Amino acid sequence: MIRQATLADIPSILSLYAELHPTDKAISADMAEASFSQAVKNGIIYFVSVEDGEVVGSLYIAIIPNITKLCAPIGFIENVVVAEKHRRKGIGKSLIEAAVQTAKDKGCYKVILSSNIKRTEAHKFYESIGFDGNSKRTFEIRF
Repeated sequence: MIRQATLADIPSILSLYAELHPTDKAISADMAEASFSQAVKNGIIYFVSVEDGEVVGSLYIAIIPNITKLCAPIGFIENVVVAEKHRRKGIGKSLIEAAVQTAKDKGCYKVILSSNIKRTEAHKFYESIGFDGNSKRTFEIRF
């Protein structure tokens, strides 16, 4: 089952993020809840996949206002993660489909998905569900 995340899902999402970014320092649930609340207030939508009452996957989509393309917004998907023991069951695909449908419903003209350059298996997966890994190049500055 795919649904929008709530504050009650924060501990589960943090566990998933620990799998996604194992070298990151842990943050408190209070910090995560404050950030989640601010994100939701700003229109960011977190989705979770739930199996047998357990959150086994998550992502978020930001709908970004835009002044090109007749002011159609852009959807930006980030932090796609499925618990390792639940991978290859279609959970990631279902999460992304929910986010992409949300972008369509909100009038977005495109959806961008960011993925670590080293995650080549994930890239194959994203391409298999319709994302073009060769259409743009992403650059970043980290602090």
